[in-house]
Amino acid sequence: MTKKERAEYIARKLDELYPELPIPLDHNDAYTLLIAVLLSAQCTDARVNRVTPGLFAMADTPQKMAQLSVDEIKAYIATCGLANSKAKNIHRLSEILVEKYDGEVPRTFEQLEALPGVGHKTASVVMIHAFKIPAFPVDTHIHRLAQRWGLTKGKNVEQTEADCKKLWPTEDWEKLHLQIITYGREHCTARGCDGTKCEICRTTHPNRKKPVITNKA
Repeated sequence: MTKKERAEYIARKLDELYPELPIPLDHNDAYTLLIAVLLSAQCTDARVNRVTPGLFAMADTPQKMAQLSVDEIKAYIATCGLANSKAKNIHRLSEILVEKYDGEVPRTFEQLEALPGVGHKTASVVMIHAFKIPAFPVDTHIHRLAQRWGLTKGKNVEQTEADCKKLWPTEDWEKLHLQIITYGREHCTARGCDGTKCEICRTTHPNRKKPVITNKA
């Protein structure tokens, strides 16, 4: 298979497996999605979904969140990894949204990535899912699978993102982002597959004999 043929097969297979996928992080709007994605760093989506109901019941807008103390925010998210820094970032970014953006989440990468605790991946998730502005968020699952599937040499997530964007049409980026992550969690896991075991790995590289050593994100 050529790289283009692999990409086309992967898209077809993922559509068969996951014709529809909800965003795994519970949220109500762009702001609550932003907070949920920020919390998901080094933390499972399931755990984030356990802590956000309590947090959002107290503060589901930047105005309300800015009125809480850092310690109050931390109390709600204590079971998430990096709770100290996340509480500080959530508090400060909420203040900035009120001060600079009238309480609205900005709609540019530059503005989003300037917020405390918001990196390119978090900004990409908000842009594509909240605002439907083209983006291809790359997490560790997508970075790993894109290498195993021969879609990128992916020395870093930036290169993986750029390579993935070239392979699929813009209108498919939102669903593919979710589909690849889900497949990476369910079938082509970090330890459960080494580039030779799952269906997509076997189909895209039927003659591969050795495990794929993937570059770290």
